[in-house]
Amino acid sequence: MLIRLIPDPGSPLHEQIAAAVRAGILDGSLADGERLPAAKALGESLGVSLHTVLHAYQDLRDQGLIELRRGRGAVVIAPAPATRENALRILDDAASQLAVLGLSAETILALFRQRLDRSSPHDD
Repeated sequence: MLIRLIPDPGSPLHEQIAAAVRAGILDGSLADGERLPAAKALGESLGVSLHTVLHAYQDLRDQGLIELRRGRGAVVIAPAPATRENALRILDDAASQLAVLGLSAETILALFRQRLDRSSPHDD
């Protein structure tokens, strides 16, 4: 797993780490059940604190992409290939239809996030 960090105040390091892991899960380069590097080791290799990596791992856990297990570390929870392919097909169809409407990518993402927020259960 290759993670590159870019010093950018607009993109916190923990978000960059989480994005790199998320991309690996979604593109299939990180498989279901695969163990991620220990937070301490990953932090040392990236030159960031243990807490930065733990923050990224907690975000990924909250998104349902990894499971944090005592004594085993962070383990990937990847969608089944068929589920992933169906999701990509649905997203491709939606993207094509929305492009016809002339909406910007930012508007489409904002609308999609709004719908996700309305349909996702909240932990209150």
